Amino acid sequence: MFSKDEIVKSVPQKGFFGHPKGLMSLFFTEFWERFSYYGMRAILIYYMYYEVTQGGLGLERSTANSIMAVYGSLVYMSGIIGGWIADRLLGTTKTVFYGGVLIMLGHIVLSFPGGITPLFISMALIIIGTGLLKSNISTIVGDLYSEKDARRDSGFSIFYMGINMGGFLAPLIVGTVGLEYNFHLGFGLAAIGMAIGLIVFLLTKKNNLGLAGSYVPNPMPREERKKIFSRIGIVIVIVLALGYVLVQQGIMTIDVFTMTVSILGIVIPTLYFIVMYRSDRTSADEKSRLLAYIPLFVAAMMFWAIAEQGANILAQYADERVNLMVGSFEISPAWFQSLNPLFIIVLAPIFAWMWLKLGDRQPSTPKKFALGLFFAGMSFIVMIIPAYTNGTETLVNPFWLVLSFFLVVLGELLLSPVGLSATTKLAPGAFAAQTMSLWFMTNASAQAINAQVVKLYTPENEIIYFGVIGVLALVIGLLLYLMTPLIQKYMRGVK
Repeated sequence: MFSKDEIVKSVPQKGFFGHPKGLMSLFFTEFWERFSYYGMRAILIYYMYYEVTQGGLGLERSTANSIMAVYGSLVYMSGIIGGWIADRLLGTTKTVFYGGVLIMLGHIVLSFPGGITPLFISMALIIIGTGLLKSNISTIVGDLYSEKDARRDSGFSIFYMGINMGGFLAPLIVGTVGLEYNFHLGFGLAAIGMAIGLIVFLLTKKNNLGLAGSYVPNPMPREERKKIFSRIGIVIVIVLALGYVLVQQGIMTIDVFTMTVSILGIVIPTLYFIVMYRSDRTSADEKSRLLAYIPLFVAAMMFWAIAEQGANILAQYADERVNLMVGSFEISPAWFQSLNPLFIIVLAPIFAWMWLKLGDRQPSTPKKFALGLFFAGMSFIVMIIPAYTNGTETLVNPFWLVLSFFLVVLGELLLSPVGLSATTKLAPGAFAAQTMSLWFMTNASAQAINAQVVKLYTPENEIIYFGVIGVLALVIGLLLYLMTPLIQKYMRGVK
């Protein structure tokens, strides 16, 4: 295994806006991966609940919203598997590549006409593929910088902008094609996007990444691999057989499955914290930092519980509650999915510059998280206003939805790239990639809980729905702000 200094020295440290050249490779790879993911996501909810005569599957809206939340949860939950494979078997670079291949195959499956079965097969491939790719590519970004490099937070903000450039274009292109022409053609464009991302990664990684991502942090002995693979194979066979029997008997329904995922969304991160904390490989300082990480994890989970509803509840809101006519021009409801990444593209450079300018004077990580939760809560609070003033029977000015997305983006820029950076700093050395996977579990756990929460939404009760969730975010944000001194104490020197 290489030392951190050897890895950093192997990477060209200039060449991409004052950052390591490897950031360019990862920037464009993630751009195309996010294009494929957000392209599919922009039309997926509509594909599920639109009638068969409109090219959809004709599912109930509450069921489609719940499936959407479970899908999003499992996408991020699978990062635990990707982290383990990178840490013990392949290293992050190889794991990222294989993940991209599976994602591409998942989009290809959905690009052909079919019913509910191809949908679930496609979801399974994308879930596993994203688990292999998503957390590990962020870990490679962390490998480009030394721990004391002041450019780290700025670098993650630039990387985050690449993510959102892909997310901005995808709904405009894939959303338009999918809704105006054919859903499956739209899914095919998502597959092409992932293929381009793989090509970029293969062509540039040798010259730009150096040793970053090429090592296995905690390699598994060869004799142990056979034993582990045998056990994994047996578990997979048992799970598949049991699942088949339960489905045939009518026991494993969609509602039961979503509840199971919701429970796992709480259990898995809890077990992960316990395992890492009790491990002999985790030092006393690292254990203290893990304790400091827990309130940040909870805060991030609350944030994503709001932000991720943009793909189901707010997507349905755009389709059914918003006046889509601007003069004589009709807006596609899928285009609202571009608002979040559009605002990030505009604001991310400003935030990156601001953190560099402030240097040691910038707010601490817990305070940034608290401010992020404040804006997330307000993004739901403002959604109460049109229903309160005009009722729930009239169509809403699109301005309110635009404002909601804008506020949650302010929160996202305060919390998400900073959370990525903080995770690389607070992670125990023996669990580097797996701790990054744990960061993405904040999103998985949020959406797992959302799988139950979104069932409560109807246009008639939207004041209570948006109000309760928004106020809860504000309360958690205030508590986190008050806990800042204690959290910083447990960080043991990490800023």
